[in-house]
Amino acid sequence: MTETSDTIFGKIIRREIPAEIIYEDDLCLAFKDVNPQAPVHVLVIPKQPIAKLADVESQDHALMGHLLLTVKRVAEQLGLSSGYRVVINNGADGGQTVYHLHLHLLGGRQLQWPPG
Repeated sequence: MTETSDTIFGKIIRREIPAEIIYEDDLCLAFKDVNPQAPVHVLVIPKQPIAKLADVESQDHALMGHLLLTVKRVAEQLGLSSGYRVVINNGADGGQTVYHLHLHLLGGRQLQWPPG
């Protein structure tokens, strides 16, 4: 596995590669996904390098709450008043391809379940 800070998301945090950033604070960053799966597809990532959800520790509880509240804030900012989906992929079998924890915010249309 790649060191978390060397992922594409680490490079976005350090502004080494461009991204369409729509929200930032001291703890996290939100930007548009370059391969959107819905009309609105935003990634919310912690600035702290955590590879995946399974690596979150009890001391990260405030950060995890902050990430969810950021999703809510960004959804409101983007006008997703009729609903949205939040997804966290964990590990290879969960579909995770970038090993830096990230929350997918998807919306802008009626989403089906199961996805796909």
